[in-house]
Amino acid sequence: MAKYVDGFVLVVPKGKEAEYQKMAEEGRDAWMRHGALQYFECRGDDLKPQEMGDEKSRAFTEMAGTSDDENVWFSFIVFESKEHRDEVNKKVMEEMGAAYSEQSDFVMPIDMKKMAYGGFAVAVEG
Repeated sequence: MAKYVDGFVLVVPKGKEAEYQKMAEEGRDAWMRHGALQYFECRGDDLKPQEMGDEKSRAFTEMAGTSDDENVWFSFIVFESKEHRDEVNKKVMEEMGAAYSEQSDFVMPIDMKKMAYGGFAVAVEG
């Protein structure tokens, strides 16, 4: 059975990394509790464009439109299938939506306008 991946590129302001990581750990716990196969939150470390022969790649920082006081995170969650993803995400959104709505002082530690998201069917796996 082909796996399915939800992928995210997020922009986290410097100084809010600990706040975002705490939220990500809560997310990891929820997604794993509801059946995700794997969960990854990856903080940008080596984001310079790479030379590829005569060409040069774009940097994630350029693609995400970050400033010097922001960092890029690449995150992804692995599921059994797209249908499994839909089932798990529904449960997680119900749980997390209720939890965050109870926190009247909660402020999202990322710029949602700079976030990119997509669902991907796994074509090659190693």
